[in-house]
Amino acid sequence: MKIYSLERTIKLKMSMSESWDFFSNPNNLSLITPPSLNLNITSKLPDKMYTGMIITYTVAPMLNIPMTWVTEITHVEEPNFFIDEQRFGPYKFWHHQHRFKEIEGGVEAKDLVHYALPLDPLCRIANSLIVTKQLNEIFDFRSDYLENRFGIIE
Repeated sequence: MKIYSLERTIKLKMSMSESWDFFSNPNNLSLITPPSLNLNITSKLPDKMYTGMIITYTVAPMLNIPMTWVTEITHVEEPNFFIDEQRFGPYKFWHHQHRFKEIEGGVEAKDLVHYALPLDPLCRIANSLIVTKQLNEIFDFRSDYLENRFGIIE
């Protein structure tokens, strides 16, 4: 099984408490997800995540075909990080770390995703041609939204 990774960092003009309030609220997931994915959260969500929380949603990552994705929040250390892991969904493996660090003038937010695709090694070509591009587009959308809402530190 081939494990791929994606890392993104953005420096935002916000306090640690503002950062945590925004990122730990699972209802904000739809704000930072491109509309083209047709994200539809199907579980009732609180305003703040907690370890063990399950989030269910549908998403249409390819050919506008909806699929169910089930995520578990496996670790939470307020206000420094949380981890979500896919339990069911399009990936064979998905582990997403969200880390926050106070810096001069704001917060550094770092995403580190490790993932594997089903049907390895056949999906290695799909990763090169489709998945890597799509994940970059998702995180580009997220960065653009965050920059427009909070401002960035250059």
